[in-house]
Order: sequence, then structure tokens, then C-alpha cells
Amino acid sequence: MNTPDTTPASYRYTSALASDIEQRWQDRWDAEGTFEAPNPVGDLAGDVAGDKYFIMDMFPYPSGAGLHVGHPLGYIATDVVGRYRRMRGDNVLHALGYDAFGLPAEIHAVQTGEHPRTNTVSNIANMRRQLRRLGLAHDPRRSFATIDPEFVRWTQWIFTQIFDSWYDEALGRARPISELVAEYESGARRAPDGATWANLEPIERKILIDSVRLAYVDESPVNWCPGLGTVLANEEVTADGRSERGNFPVFPRNLRQWKMRITAYSDRLIDDLERVDWPDSVKNMQRNWIGRSHGARVSFQIEGLATPIDVFTTRPDTLFGATYVVLAPEHALVERLTTESWPADTPRQWTNGTATPTEAVAAYRAMAAAKTDLERQENKDKTGVFTGSFAINPVNGEQVPVFIADYVLTGYGTGAIMAVPSGDQRDFEFAESYGLPIVRTVEQPEGHEGAFSGEGLAINSANGDLDLNGLGVGEAKTAMITWLQQHGAGEGTTTYRLRDWLFSRQRYWGEPFPIVYDELGQPHALPDSMLPVELPEVPDYSPKTYAPDDANSEPEPPLARVPEWVNVVLDLGDGPRPYRRETNTMPNWAGSSWYELRYADPHNSDRLVDPENESYWLGPRGAGDTGGVDLYVGGVEHAVLHLLYARFWHKVLFDLGHVSSEEPFRKLFNQGYIQAYAFKDERDVYVPADEVEERDDAFWFEGKQVSREYGKMGKSLKNVVTPDDMYDAYGADTFRVYEMSMGPLDVSRPWETRAVVGAQRFLQRVWRLLVDEDTGELLVDDAELETATLHVLNVTIEGVRGDMENMRFNTAVAKLIELTNHLTKDGVRGRAAVEPLVLMLAPLAPHLAEELWLRLGHSGSLTHEPFPVADPAHLAAASVTCVVQVLGKVRGKIEVSPEISDEDLTALALAEPNVVRSIDGREVRKIIVRAPKLVSIVV
Repeated sequence: MNTPDTTPASYRYTSALASDIEQRWQDRWDAEGTFEAPNPVGDLAGDVAGDKYFIMDMFPYPSGAGLHVGHPLGYIATDVVGRYRRMRGDNVLHALGYDAFGLPAEIHAVQTGEHPRTNTVSNIANMRRQLRRLGLAHDPRRSFATIDPEFVRWTQWIFTQIFDSWYDEALGRARPISELVAEYESGARRAPDGATWANLEPIERKILIDSVRLAYVDESPVNWCPGLGTVLANEEVTADGRSERGNFPVFPRNLRQWKMRITAYSDRLIDDLERVDWPDSVKNMQRNWIGRSHGARVSFQIEGLATPIDVFTTRPDTLFGATYVVLAPEHALVERLTTESWPADTPRQWTNGTATPTEAVAAYRAMAAAKTDLERQENKDKTGVFTGSFAINPVNGEQVPVFIADYVLTGYGTGAIMAVPSGDQRDFEFAESYGLPIVRTVEQPEGHEGAFSGEGLAINSANGDLDLNGLGVGEAKTAMITWLQQHGAGEGTTTYRLRDWLFSRQRYWGEPFPIVYDELGQPHALPDSMLPVELPEVPDYSPKTYAPDDANSEPEPPLARVPEWVNVVLDLGDGPRPYRRETNTMPNWAGSSWYELRYADPHNSDRLVDPENESYWLGPRGAGDTGGVDLYVGGVEHAVLHLLYARFWHKVLFDLGHVSSEEPFRKLFNQGYIQAYAFKDERDVYVPADEVEERDDAFWFEGKQVSREYGKMGKSLKNVVTPDDMYDAYGADTFRVYEMSMGPLDVSRPWETRAVVGAQRFLQRVWRLLVDEDTGELLVDDAELETATLHVLNVTIEGVRGDMENMRFNTAVAKLIELTNHLTKDGVRGRAAVEPLVLMLAPLAPHLAEELWLRLGHSGSLTHEPFPVADPAHLAAASVTCVVQVLGKVRGKIEVSPEISDEDLTALALAEPNVVRSIDGREVRKIIVRAPKLVSIVV
């Protein structure tokens, strides 16, 4: 790493001079409010001339470790876009807040006893310092953290809006609960059982209304970890069914939890993906996560049982091939279907060697409960057990055995499947293991073995008034669904993989729910006047923990230990009454589900966002446009959680009339990652990467050879390089230019500290072009530019503009290097060339550009100076280089006019002295001319 040059008298562009320039300009930008974006109305109102452009980075979490050089990649890219857009004349909104609730701060609090707010505020201050040194052009007036009381207030307010809403399927949108109540009161709507509103008791009315709210309390299967004393999200549980933190066992439990009815929006969340400018990969991830499937619900009747087994299938055309039914072990009908003894002639492999179905089912259910869903899906050995009951296939009346098997999950579809071994590989393997029939219902390619799930004509699919034979899949599906509906055996339907959003956490460091419960345990939302509900002080930040294997233990969140906060007397409109507060907190996803709106109107205390400000920054641009943030940049790891949740919240707010935009983010861009080499010694232990030496094609640490691997930068791999290191060694502008030049922005790339010096040398050449390193005097003159330089300059301008528009910053840097080299080589210092160079460099290296712009005699910041525009008259080359080949080898190069004819080019090529020597009097048999760039001669 370079040693900073701190010589005060030096005018050489070193890290010391860069640091001085950068910090001076950062102070000036702050003092002058250079990057403040005006709003149409409110406390930030101002002149909103020009087109608006709203840029966002994905919410950063303020880690105690601070930033490493991989973190700023996206921040630098959005800053380059914002600076370029300002030079195009746009009114740019670019700000950065902090996603400050979450588990890391809580873990720190548990370990140290320090309040998580104290640690979080300190981390934010450090991160702000690191990001400020990058020179990011953020509007500081719009910054906030999700832990700010005003932000918490509006997060809680949105929750109450969702709680006080229901989804009207007929209209396809959310509506206020008050409108539903009015319909019941007027008699326009009745309860599902036909009862009128007047005939319902008050508690019955509340239960009826609560059952359709978009936010509701429900018994939910959760991942309960006694060793940690908390419920874990699926992402926090390993494939082995243990906690990522602490490696404790995790058990499935049913607990009363808050949920959000995101499933009501399944179709809109899928369909509206067609209307946003997002990467196809992210769209497909969301489609797959929602998992919409069109097919049929089929009812398999059970003799002696009033309730049928309902299954969902996307291939109802294969129903004649259904030779058994499988239930998830947790299915509600399992106990009722399990017989006391085995039917006569039950094959032994169906019984698992047990004396009765009751014993077999109980043992199998216990075994399945010990596995995670992932383990059950990935298990290659298909196991199951017969319940002792048979179901009736509705299309042919045949009795088919009912099994339970762990490869069927209760959370998907109906928790039951009709097994068609000929069309599904899992069913095929199960059928072979258990000796079950395999009936082919679709013609398959000759020689195909195993299950076949592709397209083909129906076979073996006729009975009575139903004959599918010879039909294609589409026709057969339609005919089967029609038959099922006519015979009351099923109906066409659509299912979804998506489940309602589990919204409770048994933790301290999160937004408290604005909910209290009455003496009957019914939830009530607090009025706006009682918001925000703030976190109380607690005696202990850790939840109550238990023996790791105590699966029957009960969660006790930290908030439950503050009885004076939990138990309150409130007047919610019907006089003072005792209530109990919700002691769970919201997940960290809450604040990030709406923060784009806070940027648009950050100090509004009267409403979530002023309609005029929201419409200006996020509103639709025309008919059919969804609206939303103009550019959202972040990692692809948030594709199906944060991005899906934010879309859901935004759509609810749109339905309720709080926003004009249907989507939060109009355009999404996923940046790649910066990775780094890590090194291990003979003990397989990581060693500090910055202390490893490379020599003799090997790597050495403290005199011993170490192995090298390539992966994500992080503390555990001891390969972290911080931005602070780069600022000290090279300056922020060099760091910015290097990161932007490493490769395409959407591709991951390796970090190489030694390569940073290349970016520094480029900026030093730009500096030397304008400034005398000995005296500091300006070297620029007013000489007219020659034709060749005008051509190179204008081609560069045209190319860099295109690269900026399409976020191809690596190629923009390459073009600027070429231009700088050309000017340096030819000794060109004309103002007409260097001023456009400085302006084009400004988005990438803003501090250096500002300093040079000042030295060029301009008093103000170049932030809003117009970005250069190419002169079409100088884009066409005055001459091009033609390569002349003889027998495939290059023997000469000649400068020719771009408009030269084939005949003239041939004549010049044959006259070129080196070509003449190569031909050496031999007969020319053929000449291939590709004017103006190639002549190939065959002798």
C-alpha cells in the first residue's frame, strides 16, 4: 500500500493533496447545500425546475465493524448516476437513511448490557463518517434512521392502516374496515353463515371483522429455539434444523403470532412485475416464490367419512393415473383416517413392520416432526406409511390407498396430493418402493423410462361419459375440469406457494406493535394520537432461554418483563378500561417496507407523505405507468423478502389512497459483489491477507507457505480492506475510480489492492495535464484544437454519455483514460479539450474535478454545469487505419479516408513499400478489399 506523501509544499497529486482537496470540497458542499433537492411543497419547498430523478440505495444496516471496500460499490454507482443527472439538468433526490432495528444490535446488548440504541447510534455515526469521505452527493436534510421516534410513529401508523383494512375480492383492492362494517349494518352483506349484523353479539361482530383484516393474529407454525428463547425466521435455521447462531436445536411449534395477508395480493404481485423495469432473474425469483399454479381441486371421497380429501393438481388430465393419495403427516384428517387394524392383505412394506396403523402413523409422524421442510424435500429415500384407509378416485370409482409421507408438506397446496407415478418422479420412486400400480395416461417418447411429465396425447383415460384419449394436454385439462364440476367432484382453481407474512418477533429491539388487547383477548389498534408507542427500559435484553431440548417451553419476550408498560388503562372511545399491550415486536422488515416515502417528505408530522410531494417524486409518468423510485440499486439477496414486502405495503397504501404510485420501485439494478482472496495455513486457519507475500508463484505468511482461496470479503476470512485504508493511501477519488473501473457493475469482481495504483496514476495524469507540479500554476492555454484531437474529444464525449446513461462506468473510465493519454502524448492543453475532460470526470472523481474547475477560473461548483455534448461534425474520423495482409500476415498499415473507394484503396495497398517487398514479384492471384479497413492479398 502506498505511503502517503505529506510534504506540504508538494503540488503533486498524492494521497495527502487528495485528502486536503476532498475534505475542503465536502465542507463546501455541506455549507452551500449543494445537493439539496427541493420539494414542490412543505418545509423543503423550492424551485423544482427540470425533470425529477429519484435514486435510492438499499437501506444499509449500521454494523459495528464499519464498512469494507465491498460495501460502497453500489453507493458510488448511484452517486455517479446522480451527479451525471444533475449535469443533465435534473432535480435529483438522493439521500441515505439507516435500517437500525435488528438482531445484531440486540445480540450486542445481551452480551454487553449496553442499550442497543447507544451502540446503534455510534455505528451510524461511524458509517456516516466513512460515507462522507467518499464525497457522496446526498441531501443530508432527508436522512433518518428507522429508530427515530417520528419514523417509528409512521411505521406503526401504516400497521394500523393495514390492520383497519380488508381485501375486497370483488373489486380487487383493499378497503377500510369501516366500509365493510357499514355494508353489514345496512344489510348489504351478511356473515358467511347467513347471519345478519343485527343478530350478532358484539364479540361475534368483532371476531367476524377480525377474521378478514389484512393484519391479524393467528395460530402459526414457527421455528421455536428454546436454547435462544426466541422464534427464528426460516433464514435463521440451518438445513440440519438448528439455529445459525449457537447451533441449538429448533422445533416446529404453533404460537399466536401476527400475520399480514400478503396472499390477498398474490396475483397483483405477479402480474405487475410485467410493468416494472427489473432484471428478469429477480422477476422470476418473485414469481417462483409466489408460486401461482393453475389447475383443479379434486375431492377424493372416503367411505364412512363425510369430509373428503381435497387435493390440488396442475395436471387434472392425469387423474386416471392416480393410484394412491398421500397426506402430509400433519394433515388434519390423518387421525380420522388412521384405522385401528390393518385391512386384510395389506402388504408388509406398507406397515413399517408395526402391529397397527395407529402405531405406524404415530411413529412416522414423530420421525417427520424432527426434520426441517428442507430436509423433507431433499430426502432421496421416499418413505411413508399406510393409514389403513382407502379413498375413491372420482373418475373411475377405484379405491386407492391413503398414505402419509414426509415429502408432502402441509404448507403447500392442501397438504395432500393425488399420486400419479407415471407423471411425477417422486411418486414413481415411492410407487416402486411400495409396490403400487403405475398407470400411463400420457403418450411418452419412445425409450423413455421412469415418470414422464411432458406434453403428449392422453391414453388410458376413458370411463363412461368421460373420454380424454387422443386429446392434447390443454384440451384434456379443460375436459376433465368440466367433468369434475358437473359431477361435484372438483373445480378449476388456482393455488399459490406464497404464505401470509409472519410478522411477530420475540425480541426487544424492534418497533412495538400499536396494539392492545381487551379483557377478552381481542386486539385493538391504538389511535393516531397515542403514537408512537416507544420501547420501555427493560431489566434484561435477552429473552428467557431454556434447556436446548425443551421443545414444550414457552417464549417470554423481554417486553413481557415490564408489567407497568404491558398493563395499561386507556380510553379508546368507550371510557377508561384496562388493556394489555402486545409484547412481541415487529420484524426488521417493517421500516424498510416504506422508507422510500420518507425520503420524499422527511419532516412531515401531519401525514405519511404530502400527496403533492409523493406524486412529484414517485407518481406515474403516464397511462399504464406504475410510478415509483426512478432507480433502486442493491443486492439480489433481497429479491424475495424485502422487495416483496415493500411492494405489498405500497400496494395497500395505494389502494387506501395514501399514494398515487402502484409500485415502490420503477427500475431495479442489482450490483455485483467485490470479493477478495483469503489465505489458510497448514492448520486450515485463516491468516491476515494483508501480511501474505507472493513469491515464486506461491504465497507465504511468516515464512510458511499458505493456500489461497477466493470468496466474500469479511472479518472471519481476515481479508477485509476498509475504505479508510484507501482514503489514507490514495484518496477517495482514486478509490471511487478504481471501483467503477473494475468491471461491469452487475458482475462480481475480485479486489486487488495493488491494482488501485492504476486509478491513481490516471488521476495524476489528469492533474499534470492542467497543473504544474512544481509551482502549482495552471498550464492550460486557449490554443485551437487540431482536427485529430477534436475527433478524439467528441468521440469520447459521445461514448461517455452513452456509458453514463447505461451505467457502464468501467468503459466510461477507459474512454477518459484514452482521451487523457491522447492529450498528454500530443501535449494538448487547450481549454476547449481539458474543460470537457474535467466535466466528464466529475461524476466519477468529483473532488478532483471541482478543484480543477476552480483552477480553470470558475467560481462556483460544477455540480450543475451541463455535461458535454458531442459535435456531430467531429464524430466522423478524418482518416482510418487500413491493415494490408499478404497471405494472411500483416505487412503494412496505411492511413486512408473513410470514404475511399475499393479501387483507390487497392492501388495504395499495392504501392505500400513493405507490401511490395513481401510480394517480391510473385503473381497476385486474388485481392480481397473491405474498404476502408482491410486489404488481403493472395500471391
